[in-house]
Amino acid sequence: MTEGPGTERPRRGRRSSRAPIRAMRPFLEPRYRILAVALVLSLAGTGVWLVASVFQIRELGGGPVDLSYVATANAIGLLLAVLFGGAVADLIPQQRILLTIELTKALVAGAIAALALTGTLQIWHLAVVGFVLGVADGFFYPAYSALLPAILPADDLLAANGVEGTLRPTIMQAAGPALAGAVIAAASPALAFVVVAAAQFAGALVLTRLKPTPLRRPEPQPGDELALAVDAAAPPSARSAAGSLLRDIAEGFRYMVRTPWLLATLVFASLLVLVIMGPIEVLLPFAVTDQTGGGAGAFALVLAAFGIGSAIASLVVASLPLPRRYLTVMNLAWGLSCLPLVVIGFTDQLWLMVIAVFIVGAGFSVGQVIWGTLLQRRVPPELLGRISSLDFFVSLLFMPVSMAIAGPIGEWIGFGPAFLIAGLVPAVLAVLVIVLAKLPADERRNPLDATGDAQDEGMTGLGASELLSRDPGPASGD
Repeated sequence: MTEGPGTERPRRGRRSSRAPIRAMRPFLEPRYRILAVALVLSLAGTGVWLVASVFQIRELGGGPVDLSYVATANAIGLLLAVLFGGAVADLIPQQRILLTIELTKALVAGAIAALALTGTLQIWHLAVVGFVLGVADGFFYPAYSALLPAILPADDLLAANGVEGTLRPTIMQAAGPALAGAVIAAASPALAFVVVAAAQFAGALVLTRLKPTPLRRPEPQPGDELALAVDAAAPPSARSAAGSLLRDIAEGFRYMVRTPWLLATLVFASLLVLVIMGPIEVLLPFAVTDQTGGGAGAFALVLAAFGIGSAIASLVVASLPLPRRYLTVMNLAWGLSCLPLVVIGFTDQLWLMVIAVFIVGAGFSVGQVIWGTLLQRRVPPELLGRISSLDFFVSLLFMPVSMAIAGPIGEWIGFGPAFLIAGLVPAVLAVLVIVLAKLPADERRNPLDATGDAQDEGMTGLGASELLSRDPGPASGD
């Protein structure tokens, strides 16, 4: 696979000697350090929002159905934006996208804080802001995924994804919720929204120090010169922005359909999200407070357990070579790690919930770190933004449905049966997708070694020459 001018890969020997711990090597790159600080601030704001929005809804007299309403709005915003987010990430320097997103999130969080502090906030306001935050995330994650391989060499990508897999749960699901619990206990959810706005604005300030990275493009192939010249000479009306975006998105769908390992994993992910996302996002806060009698602090503790499990697992995976059976390990990690969710629905002991979500978080992170690295290693760089957005779009296709039905189903059949389904079904789906999609055979045909020099995808099951002349396209979290 060829690489464009924005890709910087050298200095492996010097980097390795200065950073013997694999997971720390990305921090030798100054641009990555800036990006990591901005990510920490952004995740902190999101973590505070997770708890503040739940307890603001409770303060307004709402329940699971109202939380479903707000969560569904967020999921719809994410789903509507994510395809365009990937196409934009392949056309506009990703730093500019991330900066715009952080400023937008700061503004909407500030607006909610003002409404809450003046006593005029209503649940529909939270739904509107949830929608905007979903749209923002739909642009953030493809841009972040496309930026990483442009500033780091291939053999540091697993470590960088491990760092993100550590920061995301540690900050978003542990430190952020803990801060929110303390602020809410001392004051109110309104003040917590002020903290959200401040964190997002600080993240935007940090991103101003990150210089835009040139977009990565494939090197011109023999015979391409005439086509490029004709395209460059075409009038702007013949190359409308809307038409270009739609062609880019279509190219991504074609690439997905023609790449079996990608299609199979995304189908599994979409079904997994349908089964578990609603119970986790909508029912878990009420399971904690109603079954254990806890408040904001108890819910923050459960989120922290999920985050700590995710962080530990991410560090472990980042410190090891990519598994030889990466597709099998990844899908089993996602499917089997859902089993402890069964405990959530049938216990009134907070400590059992903490242990259960710790295991769930660890398993999710194992799969996520491998997945992020897999996309960056096996997907052509000029398609990575679109592949990342398509990953989010397909895998989160049923998220609004899951969010919308979780509240009513939880009230209808009870938390126990809802979490029983969420715990058992994913394990069955994981085994089915591994067997039916013949993922072990794909792993044997496409080994990814630990140095970053293995079959970097011209080899998604297509020949390298076919990829270079293809008409195809693309492939996310938290």
